[in-house]
Amino acid sequence: MSEASHDRDWSSTLSDYWTLTKPEVNFLVVASTLAGFYLGERGSLDWTRLLHTLFGTLLVASGTGTLNQFIERRHDAHMRRTANRPLPSGRLAASHALWFGIALSVAGGLDLALAVNTLSSVLALATLASYLVFYTPLKRRTPLCTLVGAFPGAMPPLIGWAAARGRLSPEAWVLYAVLFLWQFPHFLAIAWMYREDYARAGLRMLPSRDLELGRFTRREIFAFTLALVLVSLVPVAMGQAGTLYLTGALLLGLAFLGCGARLAFSRSNVLARRLVLASVVYLPLVLALLMIDKVRV
Repeated sequence: MSEASHDRDWSSTLSDYWTLTKPEVNFLVVASTLAGFYLGERGSLDWTRLLHTLFGTLLVASGTGTLNQFIERRHDAHMRRTANRPLPSGRLAASHALWFGIALSVAGGLDLALAVNTLSSVLALATLASYLVFYTPLKRRTPLCTLVGAFPGAMPPLIGWAAARGRLSPEAWVLYAVLFLWQFPHFLAIAWMYREDYARAGLRMLPSRDLELGRFTRREIFAFTLALVLVSLVPVAMGQAGTLYLTGALLLGLAFLGCGARLAFSRSNVLARRLVLASVVYLPLVLALLMIDKVRV
């Protein structure tokens, strides 16, 4: 084997392990953890604690993504969008992914426990456990899996807040509610886009009666988006933010709601994809506005 070929093999293997961690998901996990820490912090920012919080949470999230792909590897093989992942394609051994996921999760949990505090570690590991034990198997049994998965999925800002303050408070739960509601338009739009793929794999992401027309799902998306826009304004009522955040959150929320409304009255996959993209833009911007407005007030 030539040196160039050897280098390509190492590069390909590292890329596959990187893919196992679900980096596209981890970006939002880190962003919402950062927001929770920053908004929960009192006084000057403790950069060392912040970095350990983000690093530990990232490790646990990466371990969760890896173990999720290990559990779902046979189902992923039946879907076009996931068949080329490292495990269903056979590029990585399942046992290697299993130990990689365990190592990441344990390392992240220990980093949070030793360098941050016990509460943040417990919340992170509880997120991992509930995601893998409840949400992942429920995807093969009931469309309610999205509701169940939204509970652990909304935990990152709580982890950040707990890391900064050592306890949770009502303001932290408002952040949790924002992320909880945000997941429904995001993941239901994905489920609608890939409904045939999910059906082939035996994953019940949508009600069976809704697979063709999707009326219930599309209206559910609009309802949750509307609820999200309303809840996103609660920080203003609680005195956490002022005019800047109020204006920005309203504009972003109305734009996001407009995408949801268009999908509610159309079966277009193009509109569903636009809603997914809008959701990925909406959440970091709303969190960033809330962080900026904390500086201003």
